Amino acid sequence: MSQARLMDGTALARRIVEDTAKQAADLRERTGTAPCLATVLVGADPASVTYVRMKQNRSRKAGIESRHVELPAATTTAELVATLTALSADPTVHGILLQHPMGEHIDERAAFEAIAPEKDVDGVTFASFAAMSFGLPGFVSCTPGGIMRLLDEYDVDPSGKRAVVVGRSAILGKPAGMLLLARDATVTYCHSRTRDLSAAVREADIVVAAVGRPRLIRGEDIKPGAVVLDAGYNTGNVGDVDFDSAAERASLITPVPGGVGPMTIATLLEQTVTAAARQLGV
Repeated sequence: MSQARLMDGTALARRIVEDTAKQAADLRERTGTAPCLATVLVGADPASVTYVRMKQNRSRKAGIESRHVELPAATTTAELVATLTALSADPTVHGILLQHPMGEHIDERAAFEAIAPEKDVDGVTFASFAAMSFGLPGFVSCTPGGIMRLLDEYDVDPSGKRAVVVGRSAILGKPAGMLLLARDATVTYCHSRTRDLSAAVREADIVVAAVGRPRLIRGEDIKPGAVVLDAGYNTGNVGDVDFDSAAERASLITPVPGGVGPMTIATLLEQTVTAAARQLGV
């Protein structure tokens, strides 16, 4: 039985970041200003701290300046909104990343909406979702945007194909489906209330797993020749797809780690430089 080809997100992300670094250097040369990404972290969740540090390191390598704002865990929604509003108004900041989760007492949507759309390089605001849904200029949610780049890199045209998105989160599942719909895929959303998930997945030419449940999608449910994109990342470096069994039936599959994950950060950095260029009028 043939094994699926791996969709190498690490290699593609490296190329995107290299290109982004050239664009950042060019922007700095032309304007005297380096692109700047502000990261905002509420509390000290260990995984979030690690993730933000990694983003800062990648930013630096791409010639993007980082400004880190760390707020105490007890920060109120109003205080967080005030911080984000100030960053949105600061002309020296070109992109804003609000790290989540941010505590159950925070109104996450109110916080996201305090980010100016032109600085929403993580694609989390209503404005960005509308832009993705209507095919208008704007910023994409980074993980779904990375998924679409992987499909393009491996010459997978979604047009006319059945795509099943497992997960309906505001910054992953929902926008992933919208981006696929914009490319003329026939999209089905599945979630925790879906009856007979296996039957839905078996119909899919493209499977996007984005639900945060380890090995939820089993190989036996993968349609032979399907393309599988695993956006899950669970304890023990395990995705939402049972990789070994799925790889025996899929034609293309993303590994975990090294598939979708690197593309998320590459998209964030690329959009930060794009945002800076627009704000600087270049």
